[in-house]
Amino acid sequence: MTRAALTGSQFPSGNLWKILPLALLVCVTLTLPALAQEKEKLWRTLSVSGRGVETIPTTLAQVSLGVEIQGKTAQEVQQEAARRSSAVVAFLKSKNVEKLQTTGIRLNPVYSYTDNVQKITGYAANNTVSFSIPVEQAGTLLDDAVKAGATQINGISFVANDEAIAAAQKQALKEATQDAQQQAEAVFSALGFKSKEIVSIQVNNATPPRPPMFLRAEAAKLADASTPVVGGEQEVEASVTLQISY
Repeated sequence: MTRAALTGSQFPSGNLWKILPLALLVCVTLTLPALAQEKEKLWRTLSVSGRGVETIPTTLAQVSLGVEIQGKTAQEVQQEAARRSSAVVAFLKSKNVEKLQTTGIRLNPVYSYTDNVQKITGYAANNTVSFSIPVEQAGTLLDDAVKAGATQINGISFVANDEAIAAAQKQALKEATQDAQQQAEAVFSALGFKSKEIVSIQVNNATPPRPPMFLRAEAAKLADASTPVVGGEQEVEASVTLQISY
């Protein structure tokens, strides 16, 4: 019995070794120019970074204040600290402050040293809270918080509100992108090149730095005077890197 002959669309196995090299040659011929173009695009690129800065007013004061009590026994000072802290928190809630939270509760022994001998002479309790308030209200509120029972003002930092920061971030990004494009145009013009397309875009930074302004004082020193609180300005910075082919 004879085997069926191969159809016209199939190649005789004996000639397969002649056809494969030709197919590989065609594939390599088509691939090499594409790779060369891709390499050329990567080789002939300029990377440039632009910077944008927006300055906005600070409208919120972030405040940390506390109550510190010293006494003979741990129970005594803790109870008094809790009583005064509750009064301060109730006052702050009545003023509708934002982001009110307890940030610390401490009870520590107080030591004295006589002839290199350590001895416990009492205890100190410290409760602290933090909150946010509009800058224009901060001074009066601090004075009233002292009257309500606060004994320490630990610190104040000034920031813009979230909406203002978000808007400033977008504007800073636009400025950074425009700055990068202008730098690239200046370089290409000086060298006699023409830009083709933007190959990649990298946003390096769009986060506002928040350098705090601190105020620390004992409440007793503020009781007889109004506390002036003045906000300032905050910078929101963004950086963008463009890779441009030419």
